[in-house]
Amino acid sequence: MRSARPTYLLAVLFTAVPTLLAFPGCTKTLEAPAASRLTIVQGHLQSAAAGTLLPTPVVLRVIGTDGAPLAKIPVSFNVLAGGGSVDPGTIVSDANGEVKARWTLGPSSQIQTLSGAAPGVDPVTVSANGVVPSDLVIAQGNNQTGKATTALAVQIVLRVTGGSNVPIPGQTIGFSITGGGGSISPQSAVTNALGEVTVRWTLGPQIGPQTAIASAGTLGPISISAIAN
Repeated sequence: MRSARPTYLLAVLFTAVPTLLAFPGCTKTLEAPAASRLTIVQGHLQSAAAGTLLPTPVVLRVIGTDGAPLAKIPVSFNVLAGGGSVDPGTIVSDANGEVKARWTLGPSSQIQTLSGAAPGVDPVTVSANGVVPSDLVIAQGNNQTGKATTALAVQIVLRVTGGSNVPIPGQTIGFSITGGGGSISPQSAVTNALGEVTVRWTLGPQIGPQTAIASAGTLGPISISAIAN
């Protein structure tokens, strides 16, 4: 007759295994990775006209304790210097561990900074250069000759720029006639995305030189000239 002892021993062994694993020290619980640091993916050290939206969104990535990107971590953005705004203020990291925000610079500062922070990790600082208005120039239409009391053939275009010839939108340019009569329409206008305004100059009745001036905030005044015949 075949012995029942081996079968008995196997039954005892499989019965004992769950009991042994239940004792402290026999099992190890794996902890889920936690956030360990934030890194800047893109958007650092951009330059744009002060008061405008930066062309490239700011993207940060949350890295876990295992060195891999970590999802579902809230990251908050706060403007540190320069004014302006960031949208959204808080966002949860995606499957790539990333968050994205659009940063609109403050209106009058060159040095602008933004912080990104997540629970339990050191914040990171993103910087940008706000280009402020520095020059008001005549882009076209100066020194024309036209018939008295009629509009000049070429419209007058003025441009506001900052450092490195960056166009500055949102600047109000005002015009006034200083010699010869006539009129400029409109008398004031706000610069477009190219930093420009376009106006029409109708000469006065006086034959000979005619003049106007333009200014934008602290820039100018600059003189615009024409000759009526």
